[in-house]
Amino acid sequence: MGEFDLIARFFTRTPRAGGPVRLGVGDDCALLQASPGTQLAISSDMLVEGRHFLSTVDPARLGHKALAVNLSDLAACGATPVAFTLALALPRADARWLEPFAQGLLALADAHGCELIGGDTTQGPLNLCITVMGEVPVVDGRSQALLRSGARPGDDLYVSGTLGDARLALEVFRGTQNLPGPAFEAARARMECPTPRVALGQALRGIASAAADISDGLVGDLGHILRRSGVGASIDAERALSLLAARSGPENLGLDDDTALGLVLAGGDDYELVFTAPAAAREAVQAASRNSLTPVTRIGRIEKQPGLRLLDARGQLMDRRDESFDHFK
Repeated sequence: MGEFDLIARFFTRTPRAGGPVRLGVGDDCALLQASPGTQLAISSDMLVEGRHFLSTVDPARLGHKALAVNLSDLAACGATPVAFTLALALPRADARWLEPFAQGLLALADAHGCELIGGDTTQGPLNLCITVMGEVPVVDGRSQALLRSGARPGDDLYVSGTLGDARLALEVFRGTQNLPGPAFEAARARMECPTPRVALGQALRGIASAAADISDGLVGDLGHILRRSGVGASIDAERALSLLAARSGPENLGLDDDTALGLVLAGGDDYELVFTAPAAAREAVQAASRNSLTPVTRIGRIEKQPGLRLLDARGQLMDRRDESFDHFK
């Protein structure tokens, strides 16, 4: 199977009638028609075998995750997905691998109305790079995009969903942790098949003051908000511990608080949203949570003093040095 046969068989689709994609796969460029009164939001993410995923991963789940991590960036911006490109390096053109990969990829794309419009394929070590495009409304000349730079002292600090379970699954694969079967499968699903919080991001437009997606770990990704906004924050350690879903099951996992807190704060691969909102907007945040069917937890507050502080149940400062993932460390 040659390169163009591969593209035609697994990745060529007819654009939806009436949608923003005027021309998709097949020419040197795709053609998009932006909706009136919107801005384009664009983001890219790369997944490399051995660095971002294990060689044993189900290709259908890998297809899902490759797009999910990009949709998570659109979610953090409050954008509506429109289209994406796929650059794919493969050791060989293996139809038995490509078919489930394409199914997982395109099923998630269809669920979010996000069309594959082009990209590139080549032979090489397994490497996936997706560039995703979305739209955010502009109202009275002002973009409704959620940014990292809007947090203000006194704002509440929130996290969607759960944190730490994806890293817990990775530690099981590494042999540093043990989990009973059902708990491991649940954690593994969080690692291999994350849910991008697109609906929540859209629901938070006009409510959240700042947002980011949690890909490298809460400490690191919250840190982006704090630096861009010129503020600091404190986190309630007890509320943070409640975010590890694996601890809420009936099994005794043997995870001490220190280990569990490390997974939550710096585990990474969660693809949840961390966001801030004024304290006066608490009811609006809960309404956004309900409307998007996405749980959110208030875990702290934004403060004027720079830096990130972790507080125990008595409000005392905890001495921890959790660091999020860095590709070059």
